[in-house]
Amino acid sequence: MKILKRLLKIVIALMGLLVLTVIITLWVDSLGTNYLKINKNESHFNNSYIITNVNVVPMNQDTVLLDKMVFVKEGIIETIADTIEVDGIQIFDGEDKYLTPGLIDMHVHVWDRYELGLYLSNGVTAIRNLWGMPMHLKIKEEVNEENIFSPAFFTTGPKLTGREFIGDDNLNLTNPSEAKEKVISYKDRGYDFIKTYYGLDGEIFDAVIEQAKISEIDIVAHPSQKVPFSYHLNPQIKSIEHAEEIVQQPLEFDLDTIKLQPIINTISQSNHTSYCPTLTVFNNIYQMMMHDSILDSEALEFMNPLIKKVDSENQFNRWFNAKQEDSTTVNRIKNQHDFHITIVRKLHEAGVPIICGTDAGIGVTLPGFSIHKELKFYKEAGLSNYDVLKTATVNASKTHSIMNSMGTIEPGKIANLLLVKENPLLTLETLENPTYVFVKGRKLNRETLDSFNENGKHRKNLVATALRYLENFIVEK
Repeated sequence: MKILKRLLKIVIALMGLLVLTVIITLWVDSLGTNYLKINKNESHFNNSYIITNVNVVPMNQDTVLLDKMVFVKEGIIETIADTIEVDGIQIFDGEDKYLTPGLIDMHVHVWDRYELGLYLSNGVTAIRNLWGMPMHLKIKEEVNEENIFSPAFFTTGPKLTGREFIGDDNLNLTNPSEAKEKVISYKDRGYDFIKTYYGLDGEIFDAVIEQAKISEIDIVAHPSQKVPFSYHLNPQIKSIEHAEEIVQQPLEFDLDTIKLQPIINTISQSNHTSYCPTLTVFNNIYQMMMHDSILDSEALEFMNPLIKKVDSENQFNRWFNAKQEDSTTVNRIKNQHDFHITIVRKLHEAGVPIICGTDAGIGVTLPGFSIHKELKFYKEAGLSNYDVLKTATVNASKTHSIMNSMGTIEPGKIANLLLVKENPLLTLETLENPTYVFVKGRKLNRETLDSFNENGKHRKNLVATALRYLENFIVEK
């Protein structure tokens, strides 16, 4: 009996030590992102001021408003005019630069707070996280309470799949009742959207859609192969993800523009569905096959250490082996990417709202940096600079009602803004290195933004990330 008591004490002590280790690990990691904390004791002018001598790219029309003043009051755009006079207000000289809405990445996977700084440094002032976990609710709370500098943060709940096991990173639904319960739960817990995923059959999908309508929560759909593609044009579904899914499902990998057109026509007739192509993440398959040393590149240092160690390496090995087994794989992937460009062009010509998304945070798709690559692909598809910029501003903001307060520069909108050196309607590349980023009116200069990059590049939080991912299994499974 005494031996059992001693063993019990040892077990309890070890468990206590384990819990303490977990707490310390997460605490130390949280200290690493203290540079993102907002000092609320700063002057009350920090998000109220007048920007003078600035050229405004409003994005509610294809124009530039030259030599304007912009009055930002407590983080909200109050007035845009030739002359504004307000007593006791800070004046900020725009130095004849260009003021644009902040960029919005509508398809990301966030793994830590360091990534929030990487998005900001690249001019991304709002993100839609599409792989929700409990850690994202904590981030969302910090952002909404304005405790940290971050893009506006929106997140789905966990990815919903059907009865068929697809992977341990998805939530398998076994019946319609369970599906409805999960939708209710996610809405109550604070998730912004529902993410439907590969593998949902009609019966369960119907239940998700029905409950989402009752619960007044939008759906973001990664198309399921268990239902017709047109199934995803339900009014409750606000965006469909991935151009590659058009190739893989209704076209069955037949890169035929004649067969593509009826699919495009069907999408355009929905009048309520946006399309998020995520061309970058698929193109990165080609990049991995073309560059054998990509995992050792300096750029990959911006990936979360756990994701780089697990997902980046696994994806690289998968496609490296595929190339070795069949040399035609490289051309097949390149041809499919080129066809994705055609899909974007056809969607645009048909009037389908295109929203910019990168799938950043998985494989070798970098948080923040990848949005500029995505925008270049839309330009390659034939979109004008204005229409390209719309995908990451006004189009994105119109997708969900809770995002309507951003995406353009006009009175009443949140002052999530970029100050850039050149006119982006002529030179898209100017967006890659904004002089200032404004988050709810708070100004971040280039030096601060570069420091965000450096901190993200040198983080060492593999274990902390693993613990947060483990929390997802404990809470959600």
